[in-house]
Amino acid sequence: MDAGSLAWVLTSSALVLFMTPGLAFFYGGMDRSRNVLNMLMMNFYCLLAVPVLWAIAGYSLSSVPFDNDFIGTFDAFFLKDIGIIDDNGGTIATVAFLGMFAVITPALISGAVADRMKFSAWVAFVPLWLFIVYVPIFKWVFGGWLGQRGSLDFAGGTAIHVNAGIASLAAVLVLGKRKGWPHEGHPPHSMPLVMIGAGILWFGWFGFNAGSALGATGQAAQAFMNTFLAAAAAGLAWVGVEWVRDRHPTNLGAASGIVAGLVAITPAAGFVRGPAPIVIGLIAGVACCYAVRVKTRAGYDDALDVVGVHFVGGLIGSLLIGFFADPEFFDGSFKEGLFYGGGASLLGEQLLANVVAIIWSFVLTLVIMKVLDATIGVRVSDEIETSGLDLAEHAETAYHAGPATMERA
Repeated sequence: MDAGSLAWVLTSSALVLFMTPGLAFFYGGMDRSRNVLNMLMMNFYCLLAVPVLWAIAGYSLSSVPFDNDFIGTFDAFFLKDIGIIDDNGGTIATVAFLGMFAVITPALISGAVADRMKFSAWVAFVPLWLFIVYVPIFKWVFGGWLGQRGSLDFAGGTAIHVNAGIASLAAVLVLGKRKGWPHEGHPPHSMPLVMIGAGILWFGWFGFNAGSALGATGQAAQAFMNTFLAAAAAGLAWVGVEWVRDRHPTNLGAASGIVAGLVAITPAAGFVRGPAPIVIGLIAGVACCYAVRVKTRAGYDDALDVVGVHFVGGLIGSLLIGFFADPEFFDGSFKEGLFYGGGASLLGEQLLANVVAIIWSFVLTLVIMKVLDATIGVRVSDEIETSGLDLAEHAETAYHAGPATMERA
């Protein structure tokens, strides 16, 4: 990398790292006040554990060598022989950047299992899911057999959002519904935290998407602009639907729409231009706004709408690449979308890649959760669920009505 590209990738890595605390605030504000610290800890555990796991074997198995069909090797075990330039043609900066993606992907699942999952089960779940589910899908999409066939995923729509979204559905099916759901309302306990989290996520997402060009290039600049436009368009669309349907445009709707747009543009950010990001954002905003209501009818308790926003948004963005991909503008080697004379070939590859990711992630996540449930148990007791996970699991509370009564053990 030249100096400018190296600086941009390192900056982008820091931006993506900042997204996980942003996600923690976003989810924490949507959660109940008695569980907000548990939600923050679930996200920060990913920040603590995943970088170590990534350095030990995650990077090596997911990326070395780049063009292995199904899984990498242990050639870069503990980042062996990786210096400024590694044998795979990347740099240590690239290793760090990809590691930030590995951190936030399992963290996304925490929103679905909120209010009722044992922290000890979460501690076991994250490394198992990282190596069994995330690493293979990442490999297949980026450099493996799906990528070699021609499917496109610029920054992780399939490998991250569809993957984590469908895994969330599998996890909550094993975990079961929260007490009182859906008859008892579970409104966000702190909308200011939600809005702060959404703002941090939007800020960090510029590194997430534009950094995926892995250089200070024109493609990075286009991905940056696409990210800006899609998030704004989706936020407008979600609020517009609420205003017409419910007569009240809400802050939660604006924040959720922004995230839906960010999710949807992620796979397409470096492959589309012109009006495409706005169209993708508008479609995602409307679709995800309605998708979050499906859980009540279908009977699965996805606490913070990970399935409705990340799975649906990621799938929409990935499939729309099949219509809007413009390789001529980017001087790229990828296939043209349907609207640029490429026929349905690319759309078929996008569909195949997502179907494979959905089946692998759902089935293997279900198995992991079932095994954990049969061994250590995955759900807290009714008493703990009622009193709150913050005190029971972490001996802390986020808020005090009066003088502090707790003492550190």
